[in-house]
Amino acid sequence: QVQLVESGGGLVQAGGSLRLSCAASGRSFSSYAMGWFRQAPEKEREIVAAISRSGNNTYYADSVKGRFTISRDNAKNTVYLQMNRLKPEDTAVYYCAADYKYWGQGTQVTVSS
Repeated sequence: QVQLVESGGGLVQAGGSLRLSCAASGRSFSSYAMGWFRQAPEKEREIVAAISRSGNNTYYADSVKGRFTISRDNAKNTVYLQMNRLKPEDTAVYYCAADYKYWGQGTQVTVSS
């Protein structure tokens, strides 16, 4: 089992940037595929980006391609989400997940217009 703690959320103006971090406990972080998800008010949770165990393969939702970058540092048990050119529609609670079955508590991202 792994425990996940997100950080880095906040309030930013449209066009700005934020970097989310997700720190994992346990010794098997490199054995998990990791993903970032988000859930806006009254909307279903959706995947934003995912990264393979080695970090060699990534996936992005069409809505964030070219603006967001997912990365991981297995030595630090951490996965990151660099978010650039943020838009008001990116406003949501952002969650990280390990193997899509272990979840963090989420961090709020609010983008003002």
